[in-house]
Formats: sequence, structure tokens, C-alpha cells
Amino acid sequence: MPKIKAGASGRCRERQQQRRELKSVGGLMFNTGIGQHVLKNPLIVNSIIDKAALRPTDVVLEVGPGTGNMTVKLLEKAKKVIACELDLRLVAELHKRVQGTPLASKLQVMVGDVLKTDLPFFDACVANLPYQISSPFVFKLLLHRPFFRCAVLMFQREFALRLVAKPGDKLYCRLSINTQLLARVDHLMKVGKNNFRPPPKVESSVVRIEPKNPPPPINFQEWDGLVRITFVRKNKTLSAAFKSSAVQQLLEKNYRIHCSVHNIVSRKCFCCFNNLFCFKMSLYFLFCFIYHYKILNFEHSIGSLKDSMSCLTSTRT
Repeated sequence: MPKIKAGASGRCRERQQQRRELKSVGGLMFNTGIGQHVLKNPLIVNSIIDKAALRPTDVVLEVGPGTGNMTVKLLEKAKKVIACELDLRLVAELHKRVQGTPLASKLQVMVGDVLKTDLPFFDACVANLPYQISSPFVFKLLLHRPFFRCAVLMFQREFALRLVAKPGDKLYCRLSINTQLLARVDHLMKVGKNNFRPPPKVESSVVRIEPKNPPPPINFQEWDGLVRITFVRKNKTLSAAFKSSAVQQLLEKNYRIHCSVHNIVSRKCFCCFNNLFCFKMSLYFLFCFIYHYKILNFEHSIGSLKDSMSCLTSTRT
């Protein structure tokens, strides 16, 4: 048997991988590597649109319209649909589907990566998202201004369960905290993989997201940095998380910058200040968990943080 050169076998494996990723559906080659899975079940499409409770005056944002199975239904319900699509072949297919109909004038197609595009004004977002962009798109959506009314989105099942997880659940994580801080999140229904063409490898779920208006009075970037530290290792105590060398260096750097900006004499020994900071942060996160259980409201928790910060300021003088 003739030997196959290493380079040739590598190219063969590469071609086989490409064939697996590209699935033909109705004459179109779908690239599952970038999340192209068309929702084919009309009952689920109708159910998703009903859950969005669209009005005749609504402008709807759809991400990843595919061949337009959901887009056509949205055009029948809403005033205008803005569809964001990356694949030019699917853009042409979408235009072809509504060409020559009264719905064509209600459709606007944005070509490009939705994560790199400034979102337009819209009232509601309804989408079967590519699962690879789930997390960044959710936060892009929640930080979008002006506020939208609601979003009904298809996610991978595990990701959806993380969004709605409560304190004490195994799936409760940084994603759960940040999403529920900015919005009300509800799990609507489960969707099996056989409802897609080509079918994905995972099960799916539909989630409804309603942003809180007005939003909580915090700087989200600072909050997210704090939550990132606390959830970097789930089995670590808060004290251990804040006492790691990398976090201590970051805290000391930020502390020196804060003192410089506000003309405060900084302490030469940062360790005592950091120990007190760790204690106050532990206390604050206790308030946050109580807030999730609806025992205290968010304003009380914020007030507790401000009191903690004032205590820290008093230790520096």
C-alpha cells in the first residue's frame, strides 16, 4: 500500500472538515461552522412571533434571517423589519423571496457582522441567532440606546439556562448576574434539534428579554470587572479571589490612579487597605445575593456599597 505524505493527509482532513461544515439545503450550501441552521418548523416560527407580541407600528430587528422563513412572518405583523445578514448568498435569497410582493417595501437588509455594526432604532428583536455570538450580542443588545421593548431570541439550551439561572443553581454564573441586573429574563420553550435544517449538534431554547428602564444606577464596566474577579474560580472564596497576586496588583494600580486623580495621599502599605477591601466586597456580594432573593431592593444594596466605600476612604486618612 503506497504511503501518504503528511502534507497530503493534512489537506485531505481539511477538505473532509469543510464538507462536514457545508450542508446543502434546497440548492444552497449552508456553513454550519458560522451557525447557519435554518428553523424549518412553521409552528415554532409562529409561536416565537406570538411570544414577541408585535404591534403593527413596530420596527423589528432580526439577526441571521437565513432564507427568510421567519422574516416573511415578521413582515406580515410589523411596520418594518431590519434584517442583519453576513452571507451575501442568503441576502440574495431573502430579496428574491419578497421581490414583487407588498412586503418588499417593508424589508431593510444590513449586510455585515452585527457585532461590528451600530444597531439602528428598533422596538423589538426577534432572531434565531448564530450560537457563536450569543453572549456578546446579548450585552450589545442590553447596552443599546434608546431602549427597545423586548427581545425573543433562540439560544443553545445550556446558554439559555445560564441566562435564567438563580443563586444556588449549578449554572449560576457571571452571565446570569449581569443579564438579570440589566433585564428581566424568561425561558419560553424548548426547541429540538430536528426542527432545524441542517440540524445542529445541540438542543435549543427560546428566551424573552425585557430591559429594565431605567437601568440600575451603576457603571456597568466597573461592575462587570468586579463580577469577573469573583467568578474567575467558582470554588474559591471571595477573600482568596481578591488576594491573588494579579488581582492585588490591579487593585493597587487602580488605587494609586484614584488617589492621583482625586488628590488623595495614598497609603505606602497597600496590604491592610486591600484586606479591608476584600471584607467589604464580601459583605457587598452578600447584599447582592439577598437582593436576588427579593429580600432587599437594589437601592439598599447600592447604598451598602457606598457606605463600604466611605469606610475605605476613611481608613486612608
